[in-house]
Amino acid sequence: MPLNFTRPVVSDRNELALIDWIRQRAASAPNLQLGIGDDCAVWQPRGSPLLFTTDVLMEDVDFRVDETTAQLIGRKAMAVNLSDIAAMAGRPLVALVGVALPKSRGFEFAKQLHEGMQLLADEFGVAIIGGDTNTWDGPLVISVTLIGEATERGPVRRSGAKLGDWLFVTGPLGGSIFGHHLTFTPRVREALDLHRLVDLHAMIDLSDGLAADLHHLLDESSVGATLFEETIPISDAAHQLPDSRSPLDHALSDGEDFELLFAVSADDGRNLISRTDVTSPRHIGEIELQPGFRIRTRDGSLRELPRGGWEHSF
Repeated sequence: MPLNFTRPVVSDRNELALIDWIRQRAASAPNLQLGIGDDCAVWQPRGSPLLFTTDVLMEDVDFRVDETTAQLIGRKAMAVNLSDIAAMAGRPLVALVGVALPKSRGFEFAKQLHEGMQLLADEFGVAIIGGDTNTWDGPLVISVTLIGEATERGPVRRSGAKLGDWLFVTGPLGGSIFGHHLTFTPRVREALDLHRLVDLHAMIDLSDGLAADLHHLLDESSVGATLFEETIPISDAAHQLPDSRSPLDHALSDGEDFELLFAVSADDGRNLISRTDVTSPRHIGEIELQPGFRIRTRDGSLRELPRGGWEHSF
């Protein structure tokens, strides 16, 4: 007796229709042999080392659907992965996207979500080559996996900071909740420029906050550091937050700035400061042998800083 399968609902607004819509808009990539539409994409990479990263973004943790747009949510999902590639001074190439869509949001919401991802992918030459789409009665969840390649100088790791190195950051920090966490531009181009101009000893993108991410870099490099309060760039937004915390505390701990923190020799640091052909990064500290890190305040005193920043808890 044959199994009694339920006849599928025929619709022009279902998962297959969405995939077909995405497929029509998908960009190609060098050496991509087969893209969206089969069980797997087929891509023949070049000889450079490959970089792999993935981030999962969840409703009410990484964004609030009712406080923003679907395009900006999709943009952020792509942007945070591009920032990881930037942190290793790599070139982004192709992406896979997995989405669990709330049924209540509808078909147009799904299209706008993809448009936000696609626009930023196009800006950085990334081809979306596959993924998975589901609908359910739960919240929105997006997972993007991005594959990039290292340059001929190789990937920059967190583990190479050396005694006497200068620490730099590529832009202002703090107050990302006012919208920067959705609209930031990943520092891919800046990282490639820096990699070309100087010897990057170590680098990390500031996703969890300067106080947390600097500790990651120091732990991996087995060194310590002192930061200089007077040179830490603080965003205008950090000065506008209506709470009792200082703008400096927001710059150290808010997270989701997605600027790059990197270490170079003192000579390379002076070279960067003197150049006019790159966006000037800010010299915010120096690497030391003493573990942990401290901040030298404006009056010249030193105080130890805890890790701080954002952590997912269980």
